[in-house]
Amino acid sequence: MKLEELIVTGIRHATTEVFSTMLGVELESAEVSIEAGEPEANDGVVSLIGLAGPWVGTGSVTCSPEVACRVCSQMLMTEASAVNEEVLDAVAELTNMIIGGVKNGLEPELGALCLSIPTVVFGKNFRTKSAGTAEWIVLRFPWDGDKLVVKMCLAQAEKIHPILHAPTHTCALEI
Repeated sequence: MKLEELIVTGIRHATTEVFSTMLGVELESAEVSIEAGEPEANDGVVSLIGLAGPWVGTGSVTCSPEVACRVCSQMLMTEASAVNEEVLDAVAELTNMIIGGVKNGLEPELGALCLSIPTVVFGKNFRTKSAGTAEWIVLRFPWDGDKLVVKMCLAQAEKIHPILHAPTHTCALEI
């Protein structure tokens, strides 16, 4: 299976599984696209998480402030009416679960991968960009008239630290 197909399948499965299990929501099928070049401007919440190992890259979850509040409300069974620290933490955890699920699905084909901790950004008219020239695989999941966007870019690591081959350490990458 091609890398793109593995990533699309992984994102689709992990996202629908996390939403079903953690939020009690059945998401509709996602629209898939490739994003290359200049990233689109964002208004809302973006959560980014890095991947490292024999393949390196970034996964992200992007949503409107309303979707972020809805995620927090359903995840924590509380009312969140505005983006605050609790909402940002909920989106970070959602990202960790989704991209972690994708990572677990990719490992049999790509080898051991490790995740960073999520970084969450909230604002208006901002852009996020990962270094390098990799294309992003983008899935847009419709949810109650809004959307949740899950993206990932991966490329083979140019140089893997020798400690990666040690049986107890699988996440060291020389940069």
